[in-house]
Amino acid sequence: MPKSNSESDRKAVLDSLLLKMPSVVDGKMFGYPAYYANGKLFACIYGEGVGLKIPEKIANKLLSEDHVVPFQPLGKSKMREWVQINRARSADYQKDINIFRSSVEFVSQLQTTKRRK
Repeated sequence: MPKSNSESDRKAVLDSLLLKMPSVVDGKMFGYPAYYANGKLFACIYGEGVGLKIPEKIANKLLSEDHVVPFQPLGKSKMREWVQINRARSADYQKDINIFRSSVEFVSQLQTTKRRK
């Protein structure tokens, strides 16, 4: 089977996985396809992979895998609760369904930060 990992292929796979989850909607983040749970960003398609917000402990564990790197969009510094999963084939993101579920659960529990006066 040929490799297929275009942004549109990744979006089609992620839509089929993520939009079935309660409270998940798609949107944009800096012009990139993104996914939100209860109004909070938890995943976005960026570069050759998918950026994902997860608890720091899980992020550190995942970074030991060859297909996971720190998420650094637009050249930003590493973010402790974000990783980027890079799969050679878009269909392989199905293997990460439990990580995506953990991400949705994690961001859904975060409180909205109130701005200082």
